[in-house]
Amino acid sequence: MKFKKFNAFFATLLTVSVVGMTAPAPTYAQGKSVQVAVQSLRGTDAEIAAFYKATKYKPIFAGSNNNARRKALILALRNAGDHGLPAAKYQVKELDKQLRAARRLTGMGDAEVAAARIFVRYANDLHTGILTPSAVDSEIAMKKRRVSAQTLLKGASKGNLKNYLAGLAPQHSDYKMLVKEKQRLGNARGSNVPDVPVKTIKPGQSSNNVVAMRRKLQALGYGNLGNSKTYDAKLVAVVKKFQSDRKLGADGIAGPATIRSMNLGPKAQLARVIVNMERQRWLNFERQKRHIFVNLPDFSVAIMDNGKQSFYSRTVIGKRVKDQRSPEFIDSMTHMVINPTWHVPASIAGKEYLPIIRKDPGFLKRKNMAMLNASGKAVNPANIDLAGFTEDNFPYFIKQRPNAGNALGKVKFMFPNKFNIYLHDTPSKSLFNREVRAFSHGCVRVHKPFEFAYKLLERQSSNPKGLFHGFLKTGQEKYVNLKTPVQVIIAYQTVVFDAKGKASYRGDIYGRDAKIAKALKKAGVAI
Repeated sequence: MKFKKFNAFFATLLTVSVVGMTAPAPTYAQGKSVQVAVQSLRGTDAEIAAFYKATKYKPIFAGSNNNARRKALILALRNAGDHGLPAAKYQVKELDKQLRAARRLTGMGDAEVAAARIFVRYANDLHTGILTPSAVDSEIAMKKRRVSAQTLLKGASKGNLKNYLAGLAPQHSDYKMLVKEKQRLGNARGSNVPDVPVKTIKPGQSSNNVVAMRRKLQALGYGNLGNSKTYDAKLVAVVKKFQSDRKLGADGIAGPATIRSMNLGPKAQLARVIVNMERQRWLNFERQKRHIFVNLPDFSVAIMDNGKQSFYSRTVIGKRVKDQRSPEFIDSMTHMVINPTWHVPASIAGKEYLPIIRKDPGFLKRKNMAMLNASGKAVNPANIDLAGFTEDNFPYFIKQRPNAGNALGKVKFMFPNKFNIYLHDTPSKSLFNREVRAFSHGCVRVHKPFEFAYKLLERQSSNPKGLFHGFLKTGQEKYVNLKTPVQVIIAYQTVVFDAKGKASYRGDIYGRDAKIAKALKKAGVAI
């Protein structure tokens, strides 16, 4: 009997010993394992090493004590595609397997470092984007705001990782609506209806292109439109409705922009959404409570006050040709110039005006313009032999004095930048009625420049309209400083949303979306 009791006691003791052997390893041993793994890190991974050194090599992903954080990380990586990110890049299956196997001390250090590296990579991709904007296109001068690995890991080590990652994604409403639009398009059925040839179709015309347009609009949900080859009044009304829905000029003329918009089916829209999600990550910073937002492919400018649009105007942007396309960048508007003088850029003076004044020396005088030498003294083109000059060595400056025909109109809005780009008025008002408005040399022309000025001056004058027109009536050039500089964001968003969250698609006017899509695909994103 005593022998049996002794055996039972020994068995119990043995069981306790075995359980103790399989219990989680002591914190010191875990830290030692992480320390050994961290010692091999080099280059940018040195930031990761610095974090673990500061926390005495305590693991935050590996080990049974970190199950909740590990699960949150793995789930986020699995759903990376929801954000238009390259899921395969994060090696989620391999990492999950490695972390599961490292619940005990064996391999814990290597698994922890692997998780940290992938987490930092994913977190930065989610927060500031996958691509370097200027590497995709030199005209995209957006600067990414990278977050250090120490900051990211410190954030991950505290609180709920799911919530922390959600906070790293862009918080702007446009990004959230893009996520929803991506989900909607992922569930949408594609259309096999052939594209409409990109040729202008006017009311009354008759051709097979009209039939193609009827079929495309029908596939887009605009009703049964038959097979008539004639562009009749009923179809004109439908096209106007489509143009209105897509925020195009609702004139009933199916021009290139309208037809390209019709041809943008679910697959192409999905690619456009993913590209715009990447663009939103480049803009993932706190915007000023009052800022100016120029959307190039939307041909628009808006003043945003506390997240709401307080001013809107159509715009004309730079031409499609090289060196005349409007760039993308962020700066601060500091002042406006009323009755501005136009100092003609050297490239325009040599390329466009030199050939004209060679043939017609009186051209400049009729346009209220002057040609100046290096000393700033006005010279008469008729007295100079211009035959020996080219656009590359033309030594004179040209300026246009303030007047009704001045190329800058009556006011320009300045935010000094290396591109010499600004917003301004224009005497060419008819261009604002065009469907595609890319006619400038790079600057942005504003359809409602006076109203724009009033809005900017309202915070420093009780009578902004009176103040503005008082200066305007003098006919003299007047610099008016803004007491508080206003942030200017010149962006390129081809997916825009109305007040109800309905998406509308714009044309890729400069082909930049196509470049970004190609780069994203190369980076592993499913486009």
